[in-house]
Amino acid sequence: MNDIAYKPYVPAGESMKEISFKSVLLGIIMAVILGAANAYLGLLVGMTVAATFPAAVMAMAVLRPFKGTILEENFARTTGAVGEALAAGAIFTIPAFLMTGVWAEFDIFKSTMLMLIGGILGVFLVVLVRRTLVEDADLPFPESVACAEMVKTGQKGGSQAKYMFWAMGLGGLIEFFTNENGIQFIKPYARAVFKIPGLSRITYLDGDNVEITKTGTIQGRMFIESPAANAAMTGVGFIIGPKLAALTFSGGVLGWLFLMPIILFLNGDLGNLVANFDGNWTDLAVSAYNSQVKPVAVGAMLVGAFYTLFKMRKSLFTGIGRSIKDVKKTRAGGTSSTPRTDKDISFRTILFGIILLVIPMIVLYNVFTKNIGSAVVAAIVMLIMGLLFAAVAGYLVGVIGSSSNPISGLTLTTLLIAALMMVLMGQKGTAGIAAVLGVAAVVCCVAGVAGDMIQDLKVGHILGGTPWKMQIGEIIGVVAAALTLTFSLQLLHNTMKIGSEALPAPQAGLMATMAKGIVGGEMAWPLVLAGMLLAIVLILIGTPSPMLVAVGMYLPFRATACIFFGGVLKYVLDKKTGNKNPSKKGKEIAENIGLLVASGLIAGQAMMGIFTAALKGINVKMPEVWNSGWLGLIIFFILGYVLMYLPYKKMIMSEEIGTPEEQSD
Repeated sequence: MNDIAYKPYVPAGESMKEISFKSVLLGIIMAVILGAANAYLGLLVGMTVAATFPAAVMAMAVLRPFKGTILEENFARTTGAVGEALAAGAIFTIPAFLMTGVWAEFDIFKSTMLMLIGGILGVFLVVLVRRTLVEDADLPFPESVACAEMVKTGQKGGSQAKYMFWAMGLGGLIEFFTNENGIQFIKPYARAVFKIPGLSRITYLDGDNVEITKTGTIQGRMFIESPAANAAMTGVGFIIGPKLAALTFSGGVLGWLFLMPIILFLNGDLGNLVANFDGNWTDLAVSAYNSQVKPVAVGAMLVGAFYTLFKMRKSLFTGIGRSIKDVKKTRAGGTSSTPRTDKDISFRTILFGIILLVIPMIVLYNVFTKNIGSAVVAAIVMLIMGLLFAAVAGYLVGVIGSSSNPISGLTLTTLLIAALMMVLMGQKGTAGIAAVLGVAAVVCCVAGVAGDMIQDLKVGHILGGTPWKMQIGEIIGVVAAALTLTFSLQLLHNTMKIGSEALPAPQAGLMATMAKGIVGGEMAWPLVLAGMLLAIVLILIGTPSPMLVAVGMYLPFRATACIFFGGVLKYVLDKKTGNKNPSKKGKEIAENIGLLVASGLIAGQAMMGIFTAALKGINVKMPEVWNSGWLGLIIFFILGYVLMYLPYKKMIMSEEIGTPEEQSD
């Protein structure tokens, strides 16, 4: 690798404290909190937000008063951010054990083992490709560079941490007063089903004769739901931007506003067909959507995932080739003259660690399948796919950032391969489904941790961190998150039920549906096929991301509409700042403040969601108060104000003063 221009912020020859009690403790706390918060967010809207920026801000804010060094901050950030990555891997797969009926409730031991093995394996596999990816001058690492610049700027005086912490408080308050587990005096959304009178019904007679008749018993209906007054989903839409937010919302429009009226019209007498129907058409419409539209979304997601992998096929093969070359290079090279900033955990230790991880994995898969041959095959598939996708995830993060790491697509591919292998080996029913999900869970955790770790290692590479110490930090963070995440998931399931409207868990639902459909033969294939053909149409007309459209169909309409609202706020902010022709520094200030406020809203609501779920779990009842949906409009105005006005105001102030933003505080 040609890395001649590489000059770390802390020179390789300088000795500076990195691993200390305070940096380890803060890293563990952040790993647990960010892991739990992102688990809630992922189950709610089907996506997580990279924790590198929030972890960096919190590390600077907490360690600076204790005279922590920049490398201690780097170590704490590295340790803390991996909690979000492991959460992403866990929530896409672990809940599927419940949704398929394999588990009646969370199996704490098995869940923890799947996350521990997948997370630590992800760390070990990334070590094998670190030099290749991190030192490649052709990989831009946009998010890593931005994070490193933010940290270096913070060393020069001042911090933007207050914006994030202030927004966290606001997000927590909004969640507390809109969540039914808190003091809910604001209804976060409203919905209704209303009739469309005067519609005609087409009757087909003999041959080509068609008769259009009026009927009083079968009428059209329309399901309408407002955007949710939700700080976290608004923040997600703001971060991913107007284009991706619009794509997600288009799926909601397609499913809820296009397909649903057709379904309700064709089934206009649905209420008469349902036993013990109580006249609640909104619940009936949601039930019809789950049974008739979601399978279409599953088919579209399936094709969308493979299309995503097809588009990145060159990156796939490049990642494989680079990982092989890196292994050979590490095996042949010595370490005696290696500078501090280029030292990894030894190659021999990594290989020994991988072997140690495969053994308990075979044992666990044997518990799932009750067949040692199938367990060995499952472990081999897991290891091969894990190494493959660790390299691919790392390479893609280097190109486009961790926010676009296609974890679900990689996991779905693994699931399909594992399912095929289990069917060929005669594994069917619950045992086969459990084995397939077990393989997918480990690989999903590997891909999530790999993407986050490469990003963190690149930040450390720029700042002058010691790779092997950061890798130790990643292992510590994985262990801390894995030992606590299952309890967070169990708490959320007991109080809100994963797979329900409150926590739809779209990726886990997709994994569950695919595993049951292939292994158990319980798939609604005609509807799935329709969804696959829909995705092909989207590809043919040049839709940027059929996968996002499919996810939008899967999510509740209020969620996609709220995400779109956040994207619109980002679009308006970009337009307003662009009209002022800001300097590069002013534009960066608006971007950074907006990102931190949005991240704070997400983190605050997510952590309050965990807190209120805990209150319900220990039977603490909040007082019942009068609530109103109209008050939700106030929340939209507040969110619009803080996400647009605050970044814009700080940009204007910095432009007028002509100094960095910190000096204007």
